[in-house]
Amino acid sequence: MAAALLANALYSTGFVLEKRALGSLPEVTVRQPFRLLRLVLGSPLWIGGSLALAAGFAAQLAVYRTLPIAAAQGIFVSGLVLLVLLSARLLGEETTGRERYALGAILTALLMVVLSLDEASDTVSRSAPHALVLTVCVPSLALGVWLYASAERRARHRHRLPTTGVDYGVAVGLLYGVSSLAIKGVSSHLTTSAPVEALLALLRSPYPYLLLFTGAFGLVMSQAALQRSRASLIVPVCTTVTSLFTAVLGTLSFGEALPDDPLRLALRVAGTALAVTVLLSMPKHDAPRPAPQPPVGAKELTPP
Repeated sequence: MAAALLANALYSTGFVLEKRALGSLPEVTVRQPFRLLRLVLGSPLWIGGSLALAAGFAAQLAVYRTLPIAAAQGIFVSGLVLLVLLSARLLGEETTGRERYALGAILTALLMVVLSLDEASDTVSRSAPHALVLTVCVPSLALGVWLYASAERRARHRHRLPTTGVDYGVAVGLLYGVSSLAIKGVSSHLTTSAPVEALLALLRSPYPYLLLFTGAFGLVMSQAALQRSRASLIVPVCTTVTSLFTAVLGTLSFGEALPDDPLRLALRVAGTALAVTVLLSMPKHDAPRPAPQPPVGAKELTPP
């Protein structure tokens, strides 16, 4: 539990620092990944944010060794509250009333998932069939990249309203969902006994290669999306998609059984359905900014 709360704080701090650093950089794009990397690696503030995210990754490894996947996701999503507070304080971002209600509904949904857990019957799985993991992950990666490319094409049309970043958040969330499953797989290979054999077994698994792919693509895609959208919206959407993906498909892939008790099963299914419904109903575009009004008492100048 302590490791999960620490991961929350590190992830929230890391995203906010990266967003603040990106605000002072020239526009970045996924079509120029090496330029993007050169720009962000030249920013000490961005490097600080990325180090915080890396420390959050290390804490997440410890969480997956001790908590069921669904329980871990419920705790991770509770960090959205800290993220919104930091975004308002350090970035000056304001959420709309509709977005605040949506965040509250998402937290309620994931609280339902946590309440569906039973310490006596829930188990922490250590392995999953590699073929099943690839069957889940490869189509999800393809869908995430396609959604991101579609959002990029729509964003290039200047006549469209400014995007809130929901599409970007869903796309990056799918990549991070795959990354989360890979982290779970890597954690199952961490052992102090027979470390050489454990390392060889890890290299024969798909997990390190999934981490490399999602790490490279997720870095470029998330930075461009963060620069264009509010962190207080895109990160909660990304986190919710990641958590739902990991809780549902990770539970099935790693064989962590669903609750036998009808009430607990209903809580888990209803919580998942509520979170998905909220995501689908969130606004896709920001409202246009009102035109500036002339100062009161100003006289209109007319040619003679």
